[in-house]
Amino acid sequence: MPPLPQHLLPIQPVHAGGRAAVTCKYRCGDACFHEPSNPTGNPYFGEVVDQVMSRRGALRAAAVVTFAAGALGAGGLARPAGAAAATAPPDGPAPGTNFQRVEPNTLDAVVVPKGYEQAVVIRWGDPVLPGAPDFDFDNQTAAAQERQFGFNNDFAALLPIDHLGLAALLVTNHEYTTEEFMFRGYDEANPTEEQVRIAWAAHGLSVLLVTRNWNSGAYRPRTSGFNRRITARTPFVVAGPAAGSDLLKTPDDPTGTRVLGTLNNCAGGVTPWGTILSGEENFNQYFANADQVADPEVRARLARYGMSGTETGRKWERFDSRFDLTEQPNEANRFGWIIEVDPRDPRSSPIKHTALGRFKHEGATIRVADDGRVVAYSGDDEAFEYVYKFISSRKMKKGASRSARRHNMTLLDEGTLYVGRFTGDSPGEIDGSGTLPADGEFDGTGEWLPLASGDRSFVPGMTAEEVYVFTREAADRVGGTKMDRPEDIQPHPRTGRVYFALTKNSARGKEGFPAADEANPRTGNKHGQVVELEEERGNALATTFHWRLLLVCGDPNSPDTYFAGFPKDQVSPISSPDNVAFDHHGNLWVSTDSAGALGINDGLYAVPLEGSRRGDLKLFLTVPRGGETCGPVIGDKVVTVCVQHPGEVDGASADNPASNWPDGGDNRPRPSVVAVWKPGRHGLASIG
Repeated sequence: MPPLPQHLLPIQPVHAGGRAAVTCKYRCGDACFHEPSNPTGNPYFGEVVDQVMSRRGALRAAAVVTFAAGALGAGGLARPAGAAAATAPPDGPAPGTNFQRVEPNTLDAVVVPKGYEQAVVIRWGDPVLPGAPDFDFDNQTAAAQERQFGFNNDFAALLPIDHLGLAALLVTNHEYTTEEFMFRGYDEANPTEEQVRIAWAAHGLSVLLVTRNWNSGAYRPRTSGFNRRITARTPFVVAGPAAGSDLLKTPDDPTGTRVLGTLNNCAGGVTPWGTILSGEENFNQYFANADQVADPEVRARLARYGMSGTETGRKWERFDSRFDLTEQPNEANRFGWIIEVDPRDPRSSPIKHTALGRFKHEGATIRVADDGRVVAYSGDDEAFEYVYKFISSRKMKKGASRSARRHNMTLLDEGTLYVGRFTGDSPGEIDGSGTLPADGEFDGTGEWLPLASGDRSFVPGMTAEEVYVFTREAADRVGGTKMDRPEDIQPHPRTGRVYFALTKNSARGKEGFPAADEANPRTGNKHGQVVELEEERGNALATTFHWRLLLVCGDPNSPDTYFAGFPKDQVSPISSPDNVAFDHHGNLWVSTDSAGALGINDGLYAVPLEGSRRGDLKLFLTVPRGGETCGPVIGDKVVTVCVQHPGEVDGASADNPASNWPDGGDNRPRPSVVAVWKPGRHGLASIG
């Protein structure tokens, strides 16, 4: 891409890693600026590579066979058609990407391709439940927020409830609160109890009915019996093998089976049976006084999850003792799970699934194996953490009956939990510069290492309950591969290949930290990469796999970037891939978090995975300055995205806003869901 025009260049310096310092503080408790929580000495990826014989020749030979057969063979990952385009491809975009790419920018607006339209679906504070008042920025109350749309929407799903797709249940989660942007005159050292209670209510999830007409993509919220708010104080049921464990019992819940609320929900997924999964991510930042816990073993396990300080930034512990670890040290063990919500039953209790392990879940997504068992994939979103897989013991029941739904909602409670180990096929060639190996790809093989199944532990020195509650420690002990912040993971609905984002890791290769390796090939990785993985012979139940890097993100003009072999002078710049999704053509869509590392706003990109256009990354939309692009839903006619924390730039606040999106004028910025569509002669045209 040519250099950006002057009027589109960044208007202010960006924080290290591309994210505003204020976002780091409230979103993850400055996780990237602390020592990584993983201090273990198990072999790093590069060390494992040096211990094995190179299989490059065998992999090359197998790749020829599998390409000719059009399927995965025993020796390597089948190369999609056109995967190694050495010259400019034929003219014409791939199906589903026929739009004029958006130029990178720093505007305070959602920018969409020429010929497309957009509208806000719902904003922070808009009514969700009957009786909710209209939003009043200067007169917020906890009682109102409990009935209104929460703050900082991240994951989203649209579940159609009519055959035309004109009515749907919109489900979003609300990851975190940024109090400096929620309240004028906010005193960080002395928040009021009402401000804290508003924040509790602004976390969690929202479920609401939305409708649109045939000629527009503008969804409108509606009052319905489905509408629901889940907050930091909503009762949850604990399910699976760790339910009732002594490690989960507290004075408030001596049974260890009921938890109050959910925190820091990030990405998620829609199950084949129509429920929603969501991941509890940076929960550690809500718990105070870890350094004052008397038991050294408990302190060490808290530290492994990033809890080692005194008071918290939000000071919730002043108003509820469960956030004070000296009072209730087990309370932190009750967060960091995958939760499941049934949007069609507003009276149902949401569930925390312990069989999927406890860590900083970005989210979880499901693939159904040929024999009917389900497989869940999840990433632990922190530097040098791991990728996980779960295989259920029982099979899914087909159909939409209530009994089938009840059965399927128990599938994630019995099965085997694994952690991934990745091995490259180019030992000695990875020097941290991002230079491609001699075989022309960053690629290799891997295996899923078992951690626990039911009440059986595969980890020496740990019980099964300990494996589920302290999953990071279990993964350390068996030697999982330390990755560059595993984010969203999604299996392709047609091919079964699994795609996941590694968003970045600026500590990679620095003194005292793991060196670059073939899956994480750059020292001081500021821009991240996207991995393409295929289970052995395409079998979702396999415990071995092949992988390659689809994208090595950054400025296309930089020699350390890679776009599946597509000519780099034709692609859009991208940094910090976060969420991934698919359209009905089979293209991958990638949203970003912290593109400020390139000095541009975050955006949503489309990239073909097959044919001569494989790797042709195109920017579809950008979000306002300071915002993040989250939770893309890629429909045939309408795309929706969550715009998280607009205007969240250093030096700004509710008293000094850097954005007025979406309402304009002198209004304060509000996280919102946005719909984008292309008008046609007889209704809406296809998105691409």
